[in-house]
Amino acid sequence: MTMMVRDEADIIASTLDHHLTQGFEKIIVTDNGSVDGTREILEEYASQGAVDLRDDPVHRKQQTTVVTQMARDAKTVYDADWVVNADADEIWVAKNRGITVAQALSMTPKSIGAFLVPVVDMTGFAAESGMSFSRLRYRDLRPLPELWRVGLHAHSTPDAVHVGDSEITVWQGNHAVSIANAGDPPAHAGLEVLHFPWRSWKQYRTKVENAGRAYEANPDMTPSPNHHGMRDWRRLQSGTLFAWYLARHPSPEELDKGLALGWFVEEELSWLSSGSSPIDVPISENDATAASRALVAEAVAAGSNLTTDVSTLQRDLAQAREDARELGEALRALENAEMYARAELDRVRDRKIVRLVDTLSGRRH
Repeated sequence: MTMMVRDEADIIASTLDHHLTQGFEKIIVTDNGSVDGTREILEEYASQGAVDLRDDPVHRKQQTTVVTQMARDAKTVYDADWVVNADADEIWVAKNRGITVAQALSMTPKSIGAFLVPVVDMTGFAAESGMSFSRLRYRDLRPLPELWRVGLHAHSTPDAVHVGDSEITVWQGNHAVSIANAGDPPAHAGLEVLHFPWRSWKQYRTKVENAGRAYEANPDMTPSPNHHGMRDWRRLQSGTLFAWYLARHPSPEELDKGLALGWFVEEELSWLSSGSSPIDVPISENDATAASRALVAEAVAAGSNLTTDVSTLQRDLAQAREDARELGEALRALENAEMYARAELDRVRDRKIVRLVDTLSGRRH
């Protein structure tokens, strides 16, 4: 397994512990300049030989280059049969919980080369800080309109798994690799990823700020304005990210409704220990109220901007209609001029023919 991590102290120990019990022989981790204690935690695992620890403190969203090198080293240094390129907030499991990831991969023919693994976003109640899997034990299966309503663009994209290859390329986000897919794993050896993207307000704010500044520092990367990281970066800059963080977590009433509709499905996570993760700190009612007001203010501002945009579009449409009218008149004038020119040409031609006939007739006489 490879990981590129930055400021993941709340979950990194649990993530490493879980995947080591899943049969991964080595976890290659590149620390991207963490300042929250992540680096120190990784050093402990490296001292035990479980982690190949590396450093890349540059913050310019260079994930493709770094992960690709780790994935190649997985083959050249450790002779890996299979390589999983993961994030710190991902828990990889076999769909059949009775076997490990390593056992599932051992039953998967290497001839298929690479395959995609579905990623399930996990949610629950919001917290100021801390990390408890029991708090975030619900699969988020909300339909897209419900995600849009709370400021989310879509569910997470599947991750790619590939055979060990010294020339592999792993693309940004770990969602695609340069090896073609030549089939699917056996049904009894299927994998899935439980994804914990917004574990606490403290953690998520740091994650958004780190990503936003890294994108801005790399002129070679131009993510779409609709990219989830860029939308949240703008929200952080406008002071409304906390409100959106709260909005995307279900309230008790929304959770009950979602469970009844199948939008949320509870996952039994007793096998997944939070270990040394910090204890959850709830969000105060005053903070939640202030965030709600901020969200309303942003909605009002967005409505005002929308009204302005509509007015601008109406003016542009009126101008376009006027331009079309003038163009139509110009075209009609051009058609009339063309008709007049053809008529004049016909008259000139007729006169020349008459004169030619007269000349020829005179010569005969």
